[in-house]
Amino acid sequence: MTLLKRKLADKISQWRDEARDLVKKTGDKKISDVTVAQAYGGMRGVRGFVCDTSSVSAETGLIIRGYPLLEITHLLPEEVFFLLITGDLPTAEELADLKSQYSSQAVVPSYVWDVMKKMPEDSHPMAMFNTGIMVMQRESVFRRKYDAGVPREEYWEHCLEDGINLLAKLPGLAAGIYRIHFNKGDLIDYDPGLDWSENFVHMTGINDPNGQFKKLMQLYFMLHCDHEGGNVSAFAAHTVASALSDPYYSVAAGLNGLAGPLHGLANQECLKFVLGIYDHFKAAPSKDELKQFCWDRLNSGRVIPGYGHAVLRCPDPRFVAFVDYGREHIKDDDIFNIVKDLFDVVAPVLQEQGKAKNPWPNVDAASGSLLYYYGLKEFNFYTVLFSVSRAMGMIAQMVINRALNIPITRPKSVTTDWLKENT
Repeated sequence: MTLLKRKLADKISQWRDEARDLVKKTGDKKISDVTVAQAYGGMRGVRGFVCDTSSVSAETGLIIRGYPLLEITHLLPEEVFFLLITGDLPTAEELADLKSQYSSQAVVPSYVWDVMKKMPEDSHPMAMFNTGIMVMQRESVFRRKYDAGVPREEYWEHCLEDGINLLAKLPGLAAGIYRIHFNKGDLIDYDPGLDWSENFVHMTGINDPNGQFKKLMQLYFMLHCDHEGGNVSAFAAHTVASALSDPYYSVAAGLNGLAGPLHGLANQECLKFVLGIYDHFKAAPSKDELKQFCWDRLNSGRVIPGYGHAVLRCPDPRFVAFVDYGREHIKDDDIFNIVKDLFDVVAPVLQEQGKAKNPWPNVDAASGSLLYYYGLKEFNFYTVLFSVSRAMGMIAQMVINRALNIPITRPKSVTTDWLKENT
């Protein structure tokens, strides 16, 4: 038994008892009231299910298992996944064991590449990525065990095995798609001497002489790992998995949501905005010039990409972490300098305009500029990177939900006529 599985086995009986006790003692207590506006408004703010892997505070931002994000940005993605799924930081032995599991399952099957190479040249990288995951669904241990009739108390074990096997392959799948889609040459083999993030950079073939791009991707994959349970990708994966679809089906469902322009495409739109500023001024403008540029854009009826968030009332800590990284590692780069100056300029402008409840930047305002600096300049690939990371949160939530025997998600809908008659 792996150390991660052993730790989960010890915790799950406690989680089950806790959930049963809560339902028994407080099952009739309300945790939310729903208004007509919320019913028509995407259910925003409706408390309707439980997610323990992370939460988002308006004043603090992302909190992972009780840790405010900026306290744990030094963690590797492997450590973050362990934390998400167990609630504990791994010991050195537990981390080594998880890395060993990843390494043993990291090679993407050759039949996946046969499919990828036959897809139309204009296929979107996200379509290729999701197709690759779906092609690998035949590998699902959960599906085979379910078909064999295992008891439901064991579902979490096979969900976990699928999750580890899939996560291990995602950096290689993403890197291979990058090379195929953008004509970068032959595929590059996995290197067992590198960690999960480092292997992604290695397998893309992007030049990284001082190892800084590898460090950035360790941070990038860590920062995008989870964002509570109600965002489109997490909730889509949760809903599909609740039907006992295996993690391959469920992750693919979530990532199809992440591919939407209102969810996972924002970082490339933010980078386009920054590059547009650079093209307009032919250099990094002064802060006064930047302020006027932002006012001109707002007065023309357009928004400032990357600023404002539906939940946060503070700068997104993921943005802060990226900017801190850039300040330390990137010197005299016009594109990153524009990103830094926008942070100083945009919030006061939006506050003076008075329309934005939250004038602060979100993660997308910075992430694209860092990828661009290190040579990953293909915008439509950025959401694939988001996907590699966010799969960690989806899988952690799936394993926990199967351990707690959470039933199928089936909210009740009402008709417009019912609303007219009953409200």
